[in-house]
Amino acid sequence: MRLSEKEAERVADAMFALSAPSRVRILACLRTGPHAVSEITEAIGMEQSAVSHQLRVLREYHFVRAERKGRRRMYGLYDNHVAALVDDAVRLVKDLETTSPRRASA
Repeated sequence: MRLSEKEAERVADAMFALSAPSRVRILACLRTGPHAVSEITEAIGMEQSAVSHQLRVLREYHFVRAERKGRRRMYGLYDNHVAALVDDAVRLVKDLETTSPRRASA
């Protein structure tokens, strides 16, 4: 597969959303279904303001969407592509840890 410079730049830009462990943890939490900020905060042990900030970044990059349910805003993965990306990234890291002991201890 060949990518143009612009396509490669767009992919790298989108991957920024996965560059913070807190954002990856939020995506993994949302992998089980939509959650309110308070539920995400409790599940991953982060401050509400930090979770809200990271959700804003994830929404900007179309990894997460928000929907109002009464007074609460529920956050979920944007679509199945995001779920597959999270699953593949986790699988890749686990495979690399198994095949490359140097990387696992770094």
